[in-house]
Amino acid sequence: MTQIIIIAAVADNGVIGRKNDIPWRISEDFKRFKRLTLGHPCIMGDATYESLPSRPLRDRENIVLTLNPDYRPPGVTLFHDFDEAIAYVRTRGEEKAFITGGATIYRLAMKVADVLDLTRVHRTFEGDVRFPDYDPNAWERFFEETHEGIDSVSHQPVRFTHETYRRRR
Repeated sequence: MTQIIIIAAVADNGVIGRKNDIPWRISEDFKRFKRLTLGHPCIMGDATYESLPSRPLRDRENIVLTLNPDYRPPGVTLFHDFDEAIAYVRTRGEEKAFITGGATIYRLAMKVADVLDLTRVHRTFEGDVRFPDYDPNAWERFFEETHEGIDSVSHQPVRFTHETYRRRR
């Protein structure tokens, strides 16, 4: 069975984005994201896909969800329905599939995700996109590790914690 994993970086105030970009840049977290997702399909909305600095994500199947019938970026697998995208990765027998954003896609994925992999960025940021609310009682944390790095946007040190949860059954 394909493991569906939500992966996100979330500020203390719930912000995940601002003007279709991430309001911080933490090199260590980007490297971790790449290491975890490499070789696995990444499911994302069209706005998240368009915000990527380099498209498509290399060495990963980029599965893009859109409501726009004319949207056809090269090098991606397109879907217009979230459930169909999930069925697609499951019928292909993928070991893991990562949900990589944005907020609407995360909200839809909360129903089906097996794992929640969050980077908690210990600072507040201005933003216009927030990680969706979820029931913390539905999840059990099994990994936690805190680090310090540099936010290359503000050039300030920043603490961040990787937290991984599995859905309680």
